[in-house]
Amino acid sequence: MSTDFGDSSFPSLSDKVGDKDLQEFLMVEKQKAQFNAQIHEFNDFCWEKCVDKPSNKLDSRTEICLTNCVDRFIDVSLLITNRFAQLLQKSGGM
Repeated sequence: MSTDFGDSSFPSLSDKVGDKDLQEFLMVEKQKAQFNAQIHEFNDFCWEKCVDKPSNKLDSRTEICLTNCVDRFIDVSLLITNRFAQLLQKSGGM
């Protein structure tokens, strides 16, 4: 009776390494997608808040409003992210 370690029911070491690489790649791609979605959300929200009428040049009031809007949006996003991380640490989720 011989044992065939090449049997597909036993993942090889290279499969495990490949799975790890794939998981890391997918995690990075997911973070990129979340980042892009966040940028689009900034654009939509701040555009509606700050731009009265489109033109070929931003006036100083609109530029300041957009800058402040994005800064506050980032601040709130970081605050929420940090708060969730704290809650996860307290609950033992990390």
